[in-house]
Amino acid sequence: MRVTIERSEFLKSLNHVQSVVERRNTIPILSNVLVQAEENSVKLTATDLDIEVVETVAADVGQAGGTTVPAHMLYDIVRKLPDGAQLEISQGPDEHRLAVRCGRSNFALQALPAEDFPDISTGSLDHKFAVPADDLKKLIEKTRFAISTEETRYYLNGIYLHQIEAEPSPCLRAVATDGHRLAQVQLPLPAGAEGMPGVIVPRKTVMELHKLIEDQDGSIDVTLSTGKIRFSFGSVILTSKLIDGTFPDYERVIPKDNDKTMEVDTKLFAQAVDRVSTISSEKGRAVKLNIDGEKLTLSVNNPDSGSAEEELVAEYKHDPLDIGFNARYLLDIAGQLDSDTASFLLADSSSPTIVRDKGDETALYVLMPLRV
Repeated sequence: MRVTIERSEFLKSLNHVQSVVERRNTIPILSNVLVQAEENSVKLTATDLDIEVVETVAADVGQAGGTTVPAHMLYDIVRKLPDGAQLEISQGPDEHRLAVRCGRSNFALQALPAEDFPDISTGSLDHKFAVPADDLKKLIEKTRFAISTEETRYYLNGIYLHQIEAEPSPCLRAVATDGHRLAQVQLPLPAGAEGMPGVIVPRKTVMELHKLIEDQDGSIDVTLSTGKIRFSFGSVILTSKLIDGTFPDYERVIPKDNDKTMEVDTKLFAQAVDRVSTISSEKGRAVKLNIDGEKLTLSVNNPDSGSAEEELVAEYKHDPLDIGFNARYLLDIAGQLDSDTASFLLADSSSPTIVRDKGDETALYVLMPLRV
């Protein structure tokens, strides 16, 4: 193998693929990136056996070939080379070494055979559709904060992506919950997604995908089966196993009879919660909301450090209500609201509360109250 490649393009692609490689591996080849030179490009592949990222970058290929080398080490080497430089990557008769040359810098990296590199992307994916990049970003950004990190409830460790029947037409809905809060966002069902199975996309896949599509425009091709999902865009292909489990019937926890509505300025509310929660204990993080007519009072009482209180103007035309929430959860949800007004649909001090963005009917959040 002999390749000449531009440093910045190579670095960008390496950054994308090496991100999935775990720092500690009991299987040596999983620490490596597969480098394959073919025609006018180099294909880079990395995997942790659950996720695989493949990216193709343009290169001047003198001799085709392939090998695997330590992913993080190769990335660090390329990162430290001067911007605008040309790299020469070659492998001679010694299959256990890959040479990287740039100007007066020479590196020889230990290599493992390309044929030993695992391939998780095989198998048929029955459903295929395209989603605008901005819509996919929205589905991820507005739900990922609610993904559970509790490993025992593994079926909550991802985003549940599924088709729902809605008026006036079916929708593609994303839901995440950790049992304390729930985030739900939907968009019109893309053409080709009809009849797709409901799938749980793992947390790590969600985070990697979000990084990869951050600067993307256009559309993302999605193909999936009951066991795997693949996202393709530009020169990148991300394939992931899905969580093998049943997502709970989340619609049962979304209250239907919350008849008390409170509206408050989103930004002022978030700032006030942030200020008063400074007093709260790390363990409790409880903030009490006293809602009475046009006055919302936020208060925290911590026996160890003191108390805090702040008043806001709100719109509320029901009987006075006291209710408590975890401050961090309130801030997480407020951070997803794009419009100036946050709308709270309440029932009583012990029932789940719905939070909506007044300017966005496609998103809904549910928050469990705390005793205060």
